[in-house]
Amino acid sequence: MNDLAPLDSFAALLTPEGLALLDEVRGTDPAAELAVATRLRRDHPAGLVSAALAQARLRQRAVAKFGTADAERMFFTPNGVEQSTRTSVAAYRAGRFAALGVRSVADLCCGIGGDAIALARAGIRVLAVDRDPLTAAAARANAEALGLADLIEVREADVTEVDTSPYDAVFVDPARRGGGPGGVARRGSPQAFGTGGASVRGGGRVTGGRIFDPEAYSPPLSWAVDTALRAPHAALKIAPGVPHEAVPPQAEAEWVSDGGDVKEAVLWFATEPGLVRATLLPGPHTLRGRGLPNPQVRSLGRYLYEPDGAVIRAHLVAEVAADLDGGLIDETIAYVTADEPRPTPYATAYEITDQFPFHVKKLKALLREREVGVLTVKKRGSAVDPEELRRKVLPKPHGRNAATVFLTRVAGAPAMLLGHPARPGEPAA
Repeated sequence: MNDLAPLDSFAALLTPEGLALLDEVRGTDPAAELAVATRLRRDHPAGLVSAALAQARLRQRAVAKFGTADAERMFFTPNGVEQSTRTSVAAYRAGRFAALGVRSVADLCCGIGGDAIALARAGIRVLAVDRDPLTAAAARANAEALGLADLIEVREADVTEVDTSPYDAVFVDPARRGGGPGGVARRGSPQAFGTGGASVRGGGRVTGGRIFDPEAYSPPLSWAVDTALRAPHAALKIAPGVPHEAVPPQAEAEWVSDGGDVKEAVLWFATEPGLVRATLLPGPHTLRGRGLPNPQVRSLGRYLYEPDGAVIRAHLVAEVAADLDGGLIDETIAYVTADEPRPTPYATAYEITDQFPFHVKKLKALLREREVGVLTVKKRGSAVDPEELRRKVLPKPHGRNAATVFLTRVAGAPAMLLGHPARPGEPAA
């Protein structure tokens, strides 16, 4: 297939015939696609029918990130669905930009436009730039479809050649995945990652296509930081697993989770250099770093708190422990224990009823005695497979109660902790 074929297919979807066909195939069950395609090809070009059905599948996948109302009107590429920012996260970031007084943003490596849409809805004028022609076309179509074309200018260009000086802020979302054989960087810059890897520095690596070395981003983090330092305000989206030592001293580092899942880390410039924060959505709830020393290890109390992933990634477990008047169950494990229940949005609270060394038969007996039919298995610092353990201790679940077992270490020794989420009136999960 030549390079123009995907663009031609996409352009056909924007015609009256293509738009009507998209309406007709909306919500098509994947199991019925063959029958639907056979019927529609009697009256429409086969290529257009295939493109419409493919777009319908992408829209169904995109609902989780964009919601039904937007996803059913937007246009996607496979990479765009996978890499785009969830609406709740993009809206939160756009709100931070707006609170800084930003009225215009150069959105570099814009993808299919998820962040540009959120910025525009916050009343901010956006220059959305992407090097890939099909991706840029999708971003342009999305601005039109959502009635935001007057606030979003989409430009197909290499982001390293864009003059960002006319804008109040810069936002960069570099590609963090490598291509396969013959693959190229998907967004932003002309760098290609070649066949199965990238130039790696500082212990970075490529695993499953995901890039762990910030200098192997496309464009590299160093270029993005240099660009950010020349702008009045800036935000750089990076992988949440980025090493803390890779955060430049001029930046504020923020880790963001949504519904308990860590989504990203962001470096903010011209805000509070050196600050580390964890932000939990919905809310937002923001925990600011206070530079506290590591919490002390103490004996297991009645309550066990599991910090949110953003808190752990931001290295702010000490702040949570201090607020709970708690300590760690092990110096290497991010579980906080305390004697009293205290409400916190930054950790899920469990009441612990039993603590014993790792012993499958004892756990099985306890679950039978307490009529447990639903068991949640959590592990941290254990090599045991949760599903395998569940099959062993609940081969035929039929009890009327639920329980949670933690496979972990307590003061350096393997342990099982049995309990349940905190009851109403105790800390909310």
